[in-house]
Amino acid sequence: MTALPILYSFRRCPYAMRARLGILEAGLKVELREVVLRDKPAEMIEASPKATVPVLVLPDGRIVDESRDIIDWALETNPQTGLLDEAPDAQRTLIDRLDDDFKPSLDRYKYPNRYPDEPAADHRTIGMDWIKAHLAPRLAEHTNLFGNGPSFADLASFPFIRQYAHVDCDWFYANAPKPVGDWLLRHIESERFAAIMPKYTQWVSGECGIVFPQAS
Repeated sequence: MTALPILYSFRRCPYAMRARLGILEAGLKVELREVVLRDKPAEMIEASPKATVPVLVLPDGRIVDESRDIIDWALETNPQTGLLDEAPDAQRTLIDRLDDDFKPSLDRYKYPNRYPDEPAADHRTIGMDWIKAHLAPRLAEHTNLFGNGPSFADLASFPFIRQYAHVDCDWFYANAPKPVGDWLLRHIESERFAAIMPKYTQWVSGECGIVFPQAS
């Protein structure tokens, strides 16, 4: 266990989901330490003072504490995944736009009490407009965003679209273009998603974490 990279994670965080998906697809293993956000372990904060998940601590002491950087580490460790075979620059640009443009509206839609001066309904509309502009045209042509197989862009984006959809599932599936709804459901119902979403107990200092991914 001590030879494995350590991943501080939180099951429901889309950034942590993104990191776990990258690790899974690369066929790697880590020691997963499940974090409770209201009770963050001192070891995680010491490793990354920004104190947000995910945080990856490599055996050589390097710290990787951004979800996209964790995927990059996974793909560099195993470049044979094929996730970036199609239009890698365009994939990264799409995720830049999701993180910079879509995610702020998602937060304001999902957590309206945090943003009392910004109507949630306005940000719901902004989010759907972004989905229609950036995802729907691609999914009208292919099963996934950059072809029929899953890509880096699919794995890096669908946890956030899932979070947006789950604020009001009925509204989302009534208003999202059908190819987008079908794409999201395929990813949510996939074995890949099931493999990253087991429920783990809170990691306690001094104990070993869980080997992730677990053997099927």
